[in-house]
Amino acid sequence: MLLLSVGLLASCQGWRNSGAEIRIGLVASLSGELSDVSGVGMVNAAHLAVDEVNEAGGLKIGNRTHPVTLLIKDDGDQPDEAVRVTRELVQERAIAIIGPPLSRNAIPVADLAESLRLPMITPTATNPQVTLGKQYIFRIAFIDDFQGNVMARFAREDLNITRAAVLYDVASAYNRGLAEYFKQEFKAAGGTIVASETYITGETDFRQQLQRIQSAQPQALFLPNYPPEIARQIQQARQIGITAMFIGGDSWGDLDLATYRESEGAFFSALWSPEVTNQTTKTFIQTYQQTYNQMPDDSAAMTYDAFGLLFQALQTQGLAEPEAIRQGLANIQRYEGASGTLEFNGTGDPQKSAIVLQFKSGQAVFYREVLP
Repeated sequence: MLLLSVGLLASCQGWRNSGAEIRIGLVASLSGELSDVSGVGMVNAAHLAVDEVNEAGGLKIGNRTHPVTLLIKDDGDQPDEAVRVTRELVQERAIAIIGPPLSRNAIPVADLAESLRLPMITPTATNPQVTLGKQYIFRIAFIDDFQGNVMARFAREDLNITRAAVLYDVASAYNRGLAEYFKQEFKAAGGTIVASETYITGETDFRQQLQRIQSAQPQALFLPNYPPEIARQIQQARQIGITAMFIGGDSWGDLDLATYRESEGAFFSALWSPEVTNQTTKTFIQTYQQTYNQMPDDSAAMTYDAFGLLFQALQTQGLAEPEAIRQGLANIQRYEGASGTLEFNGTGDPQKSAIVLQFKSGQAVFYREVLP
């Protein structure tokens, strides 16, 4: 393992002499249960960002203009695979990594990238552990303590919920962290957590946990989980007679709303909404629609911004080297992107608004924006 790590580090240090071509790695979940929601939009937006630069003649870094090459890897939504393909990208001389999209895969990849001094920007991973204590790791999304607090306060103050329950995957960093932040803030706001139930990744029958939740008679049920699990949980909850309002985190935006009528009326936090726009957002949406004949999702908007941040850092620093890229990213204080305004204050975590959406008639409808 040590020899492999040394070899990878040598690859990173050899970037300066790797030629005029700028290689950027994209790690996305192109297979697995979440491939449709965390892979397609990322790949589309990545191609869009790179094609725009190349069609303009390339990326100007210092006194030279470089073509940009996109290297795409599928992590299969598996942490070990995400690490393996990241090692491949280093061997293929990628100067930076965009992705992975999910916290459970982004955390181990960030650990590897930091050890190799490999700049990494995750578009949508929200768990604080991704960037905590790291210098080379950045993100586009807000972090889970913010969105957990937003949804707890929203439930307590906007919806006047006093009794809430939580069901979450205790083995997943994203689910577990978001659940804990929600519970802490909900209690701090004067609410009561009447039930807190857990399960392990891979479980499909949640009836025992849901029956205990039903006995506690909550007004709201917070489900900070991933779409395949959420779909089963809301169906099983309604089947056993739970009438509580559903509340969720940003992963709910990837749920196939039209398929699950049980989601009607649910509220959830979102990373982005096409209804909250600036000029960059409008241009991005228009170009994306013209190119792919569909509306972009949050993964697409955030991925597009990840490439934009990286391109800006490269141009500002004038060097395609790890430390120069890191410094360039760290020095960006404000970025007007397709996903909104990002404010950086010396860390890899931006301050960014959260969007609250509600499911109505099979669609996610804008409800309100919550400023950081």
